[in-house]
Amino acid sequence: MTAFTHAAFLRAAARVGDLPPPGPPEIAFAGRSNVGKSSAINALAGRRALARTSKTPGRTQTINFYALGEAARLVDLPGYGYARVPQSMRAQWRELVGGYLRSASTLVGVVLVMDARHPLTPLDLQLIEWLGERPLLALLTKADKLSRSAQAALLSDVRRQLGRNNATLFSSVTRQGVEECRDLLEQWLGAGRENKKPPVKGI
Repeated sequence: MTAFTHAAFLRAAARVGDLPPPGPPEIAFAGRSNVGKSSAINALAGRRALARTSKTPGRTQTINFYALGEAARLVDLPGYGYARVPQSMRAQWRELVGGYLRSASTLVGVVLVMDARHPLTPLDLQLIEWLGERPLLALLTKADKLSRSAQAALLSDVRRQLGRNNATLFSSVTRQGVEECRDLLEQWLGAGRENKKPPVKGI
């Protein structure tokens, strides 16, 4: 049994003032709108509807916190990059997510969820630069849409571009990469509880 099996919704924050006080180690999930963040969280937790999924891009505009018992938290950041979102909402996203990242003293790493068919878009690269030295795992979702050879070529290319950070193929449909991702994130959380630097490589 893993910490992920104890996942439960904690709260949603629509404003910086709604953010919960610092607590146990946290892992944040980021990515473009409708890229599969909620599906990835559900797959890791072994639940169907812990995080609500939607086919409408840009629908989630809050930071959603999930408690893994009392030992850790998962943080689902609102998706970015949907063209039809008004400029005012984009500004709100920057304020909210920026406020979270500035105040997240227990954040041990970020999972950047990307569609395996469209990885490392300019906005993804901008986020990576914004995150600075924080440990990063690029989760290449919907990998089941690619052939085996295309998966191997993609993974090699993304890992080359990420340098010190890691990447793994992932599918919430076939469960490809679920166990490997969960194991690495538990290493991150364990290091956070011991005030150690989380391992970057590991998959």
